[in-house]
Amino acid sequence: MDESKWLDQREQQAWRTFVTASTLLNRVIDQQLRTDAGLSHVQYGILTRLAGAPDGSMRMLALAEALAVTKSGLTYQIVQMEKEGLVSRRACATDDRGVIATVTPHGMELISRAAPGHVGLVRELVIDTLTQQQLDILADGFAEIQRRIVERKM
Repeated sequence: MDESKWLDQREQQAWRTFVTASTLLNRVIDQQLRTDAGLSHVQYGILTRLAGAPDGSMRMLALAEALAVTKSGLTYQIVQMEKEGLVSRRACATDDRGVIATVTPHGMELISRAAPGHVGLVRELVIDTLTQQQLDILADGFAEIQRRIVERKM
């Protein structure tokens, strides 16, 4: 006997709308970042996390966790970005297994070039589209989803 609790019409509509909107949003943001700076959305996320960290550096494991990506996926991106001179890597002084990623001056330059268009697009398509109440609900809802996913992994 099938014990699945199927989505009702309202739930299906909400789910499908979310999936479509998030796919479209990621596609448009990715296009903007590629046009403005030659970066993917993932690469921009890596650079902004590093730029916001003390000394522009983070352990790779902490960076992967912060971006919710796999270690191997992050390593692939970092290797590609290192070839472009956007980041550098070095061994962690306090842990032989640890690797530190650091944003380079060229990486910072690319962030500076991409950020205005990125923020403008996020504002246009998300922030300015929703009321303050809708933004609060969205933030609370996604925080709960994130919490459940992180909790589930453990």
